[in-house]
Amino acid sequence: MKLILAPMDGLTDSYARELLTAIGGYDLCITEFLRVTDTLFPKRVFYRRFPELNPEHCSPKHQQISHTPSGVPVFLQLLGSDNTALAENAARAVQLGAAGIDLNFGCPAKTINRRLGGASLLKYPQRINAIISSVRQAVPEHIPVTAKMRLGYDDQSLAHENALAIQEGGANWLTIHARTKKEAYHPPAHWHALSAIKQLLYIPIIANGEVWSVEDYLQCRTLSGCDSVMLGRGAMVTPDLARQIKAHLGHQKNVPLDWTEICQLLTALYQLMRDNNELDNKYIAPRLKLWVKWLMPTYTQAEEIFGCLKHIKDPQQAITFIHSSASK
Repeated sequence: MKLILAPMDGLTDSYARELLTAIGGYDLCITEFLRVTDTLFPKRVFYRRFPELNPEHCSPKHQQISHTPSGVPVFLQLLGSDNTALAENAARAVQLGAAGIDLNFGCPAKTINRRLGGASLLKYPQRINAIISSVRQAVPEHIPVTAKMRLGYDDQSLAHENALAIQEGGANWLTIHARTKKEAYHPPAHWHALSAIKQLLYIPIIANGEVWSVEDYLQCRTLSGCDSVMLGRGAMVTPDLARQIKAHLGHQKNVPLDWTEICQLLTALYQLMRDNNELDNKYIAPRLKLWVKWLMPTYTQAEEIFGCLKHIKDPQQAITFIHSSASK
């Protein structure tokens, strides 16, 4: 059984991966997607999207690259439709030390799907098979090649065919977001639909979609038949969700993070961003606000401060304001 932190563009960057895995519970992270067209990227592009590859950024405690500072492995996700370019970039990433390659067949963004990327490929199972095969042949056998898909584009009619195409292409496992592209992120997630796909395949299936709590996780496992689950937006709303799940499964007592601890988490986020000399200072305050906004469903304090926080532009003032809320 594994808990995997989902690749969410604009959310689960290296800062989120570092902080969320430090809380505990995660077995693996997938990066935000690196979009591939017809270019073999230079090293700096991989390092920008995947800082854990850069030896200079490794934690003193964990010198192994392609891991978070707390020692959780990180795979690189690639998105595109050019077999050759995807294979070449996968091979380059592995040469740099990537622990695994994940391929995106699930992104619902219009800009991506207009250019035959992400979920739009679910209309063409043979193309998916060719992409998986090309990447699998380009990287060493011991490096996992995995994929993430949705149940379909407009409907679920090709779900089984796409899953088989991924398996037959040589993927080590498959994550399925239990909705179609058309359904985007609207509930419900069709966890039960994963059960039939799991019975069809011999590679492991990871369930994804609408897991917001320990109770959701348990129901997802029951309906999907999947032992492993990928946590997405629920990980942002409840930063210790993975730890809560692991504690429940291990029959251990777990005390959820209180607001003071959340403020410490946000302070750590601020410090990580501030210490990055390449990061534009204009990025930091909006990022802090985004995290607070995501926390609103779980923490009433986040909702109480967000109205004022959203007008603060200086990151130092923003984190001071957030921190002051912990003493109220």
